[in-house]
Amino acid sequence: MSTVTPMYGWNTISWRKIQRNVFKLQKRIYQASRRGDVKAIRKLQRLLMKSWSARLLATRRVTQDNQGKKTAGVDGIRSLTPRQRWRMAKTLTITGKAKPVRRVWIPKAGSDEMRPLGIPIMRDRALQTLVKMCIEPEWEARFEPNSYGFRPGRSCQDAIEAIFTSINRKAKYVLDTDIAKCFDRIDHSALLKKLNLSPSLRRQLKEWLKAGVVDKGELYPTEAGTMQGGTISPLLANVALHGLETVIVEKCTYKGSKPKVIRYADDLVILHPEQEVIKQCQQVTSEWLREMGLELKPSKTRITHTLAGKQPGFDFLGFHVRQYSVGKRKSGKNSQGELLGFKTYIKPSKTAIQRHSGELRDTIDSHRHSKQEILIKSLNPMIVGWSNYYSHVISSTVFKRIDSLVYKKLRGWAIYRHPKKNKHWIMGRYWRIDDGKGWIFQPPDEGRQLFQHSRIPIRRHVKVQGLRSPYDGDWLYWSRRLGRHPEVSPRTAKLLKRQQGKCPECGLYFTDGDKLEVDHITPKRSGGDDTIHNRQLLHRHCHQMKTSRDEHRMKRCG
Repeated sequence: MSTVTPMYGWNTISWRKIQRNVFKLQKRIYQASRRGDVKAIRKLQRLLMKSWSARLLATRRVTQDNQGKKTAGVDGIRSLTPRQRWRMAKTLTITGKAKPVRRVWIPKAGSDEMRPLGIPIMRDRALQTLVKMCIEPEWEARFEPNSYGFRPGRSCQDAIEAIFTSINRKAKYVLDTDIAKCFDRIDHSALLKKLNLSPSLRRQLKEWLKAGVVDKGELYPTEAGTMQGGTISPLLANVALHGLETVIVEKCTYKGSKPKVIRYADDLVILHPEQEVIKQCQQVTSEWLREMGLELKPSKTRITHTLAGKQPGFDFLGFHVRQYSVGKRKSGKNSQGELLGFKTYIKPSKTAIQRHSGELRDTIDSHRHSKQEILIKSLNPMIVGWSNYYSHVISSTVFKRIDSLVYKKLRGWAIYRHPKKNKHWIMGRYWRIDDGKGWIFQPPDEGRQLFQHSRIPIRRHVKVQGLRSPYDGDWLYWSRRLGRHPEVSPRTAKLLKRQQGKCPECGLYFTDGDKLEVDHITPKRSGGDDTIHNRQLLHRHCHQMKTSRDEHRMKRCG
């Protein structure tokens, strides 16, 4: 394949074959790690690093699939052409050198603070992705079962379901905390020692960690931490925090009752029926983190109870978890058949509701002079994404309340545009009656409808099985699971089920992390309609190739 000329080579790559080649090696690394065969792991990692398929796939993920593909590093390079992608893949190899990252400041959700992101140059991003391909399967076989953040096949909803499973039959004390500036303070020496990489990978990783940061033209050294923004940074943070759950369980088990540790990246929850055990867990956690150069954040660390106390319950990942005392009729039972006397409720947190409501208000206010179609196009992604995130907990009442707020804001938006028109004229101009769904915000020409939060059905989330990983190769389990993933819309889930989890273009199973796009089987310009029967789900790169093929066919026939 490497003898094909760059101009046409990239657009003629068989990505089905490429992905299969890479996954076969990753699966073997995962299996070798499960049985503790370090020699086989290192041999397979070297083979994957030199693999032409892996270099092509790493380049594609950074330059084509990634949402930040148009973001430049310190060298100013962005949006590579197919010829440039091909050349990058051919020369993608470990050099032991690294360029500094470009620092970008972004707002931190829920506070006035700014979060620093480090943007590596395009080549370093591709090489980091290649190294991650080699390291991730090894650590996926070793990671603890209750670690959910930034791992393939796992989500926030899995962490929330793990909390519910732990407390729904017994009220417990909770240590609710997070790690202060986790990504910025990880000790480099401790991290490299823990990774235990081959000499060449160790040198390259050390160069990335020590490369420095360019902020407003000034170069600053990086003596600690792994800069957020690099493709490998989340994996390194998980490696740094690996082992915390095991240590807490070993040292804080009381009378056979083990503390439940649930971690999502640097957010941490520890649950146990005894308050003294929770205090011991806090001490053990602080001592263990100190070895990695980390510490708990005092302002976000508190011990509470799920049922009793002045402020029962806690917030975690945008959810509020709490238990309420109830009578006999509503109370559940424990494993011995005894009445519990309480009910466990998980809802969107007040902070999350206020933030989302504020974003919707600001969006409507900023589109006072925009067309209705543009306003709907701006609001829909926000509404769909937020609703899908919270559709697995008790959210029906919250959804209806936010829909009511959106309606009031939209009515004000319409009155502002037509102050002299009466209510009936305004409703007829901007709203339509949809059978069985009431009034829908929609243009007169029956165009795009405004999505409503309350249209999303509340469905119980099924937690990922303890030590499962996409690298185990169980396609039946993972394709079914992808169809029930909280980040997958109902339409996408329906297409996944109809296609049995496969991409019709390349024939490969969809896996967690793949970029999926909905395609019209017969293009609309060729007479195709918008019905579900004329739609299919494709990989993003497969969609691009099919679109190119359809355009070529239309030009030839036109």
